[in-house]
Amino acid sequence: MSYLLIPIAPLSRTKSRLRGCFSKETLKELTLAMFIDLATTLQDVGCFKEKIVYCNSSEILDLAESHGFMAIKEELDSSPKVFDDTINQLNDIALQENAKSTVVIFLDVILITSKNFYEINSLLSKNQLVICPAIHSAGISILGRKPPDVVPTCFSDPLKPSFIAQINKAREMGLSKIAIYDSFRAGFDIDIKQDLVLAYEYLKLFNLTHTRTYKLLEKFKFSLQKANSKDNRKFFIIEKK
Repeated sequence: MSYLLIPIAPLSRTKSRLRGCFSKETLKELTLAMFIDLATTLQDVGCFKEKIVYCNSSEILDLAESHGFMAIKEELDSSPKVFDDTINQLNDIALQENAKSTVVIFLDVILITSKNFYEINSLLSKNQLVICPAIHSAGISILGRKPPDVVPTCFSDPLKPSFIAQINKAREMGLSKIAIYDSFRAGFDIDIKQDLVLAYEYLKLFNLTHTRTYKLLEKFKFSLQKANSKDNRKFFIIEKK
């Protein structure tokens, strides 16, 4: 069976690109809320032999254990490390557990459903590489590999967005079984201020107002307005009165 891998940045460094929107303490609350919501969704997912959470923060690790996940503490040091290094460390842990395939997911895919996980796992049973591209960028929201070391990850490519770099790397290495998982709900993630406003609206549209993430985003007093009536790509962020 496949292993689900969930790398999470230390709470002290979480979502640094959103520090202009929320205080460090609120960003910590947002991270914990997103993790609890993801863990709740995963309670209905039985297609993974193990779900591994990899983080340096004890609050996350304690929550992971309480939800039945394998919690592994990431050891931090002063040496420079890129994100691919973190993924490699986590992937090595899965290989030591004799994982035949792995799926890497991030906790900010707040619209994801249990059905998405089953569909990704099914695709991975027939392919060497499964990628769900991020909606608002050429990044990656979910990455599946079979075997787990079939191709290096490309999250830290200095020149190309990770989705494009990963596909190129796979083709360069001769991988023939590559699947792109096209899903809005699995591909939407939160990285910048505009994503926060969209997340709030999407959570309402998908009837996810019961989630902890939605309840926290209710405190975010902003909305989106189109820059002009003919352009759906440019928005102003309007502060609510």
